[in-house]
Amino acid sequence: MTERIHNRNILKERRKQLRNSLTPAEAKLWSLLKDSKLENRKFRRQHSIGPYVLDFYCFSEMLCVEMDGAGHFTDGGYEYDTERTEYLKNLNIKVIRFENKDIFDNAEGVLEEIKKFFHANHPCPSLTKEGNFAEKISNLAAKHLTEEDEEKK
Repeated sequence: MTERIHNRNILKERRKQLRNSLTPAEAKLWSLLKDSKLENRKFRRQHSIGPYVLDFYCFSEMLCVEMDGAGHFTDGGYEYDTERTEYLKNLNIKVIRFENKDIFDNAEGVLEEIKKFFHANHPCPSLTKEGNFAEKISNLAAKHLTEEDEEKK
């Protein structure tokens, strides 16, 4: 059985606590990302992967967006961020970081930078809320199995 790494129950209370106490920068960015406002991509806030809670995560793009405050600019913060980024990169998750002030000084620039990390810079309907990803994968698997059955005949 594969170990669950997304939103593990052990971090449920921590995620809830963080969602209920967003920093002003996180709250500002969330207002621009929620409800699939950015290029129709669904972002989750305070989503955990493995032992880490990410500020924002877009599953369809495998993209983590982090807002960094003063705690990140210490030796300990830098070491923790580096370790976490390596863990996520090993899962093929892209990590993009912004200083908290960036969202207030240049929100449009932050959004443009995030969009640069999108696949081919256009939404894939099967990976957005317009398309049901699980249903499409299921249909592809069924089609593949049907084709295999036909080949065996």
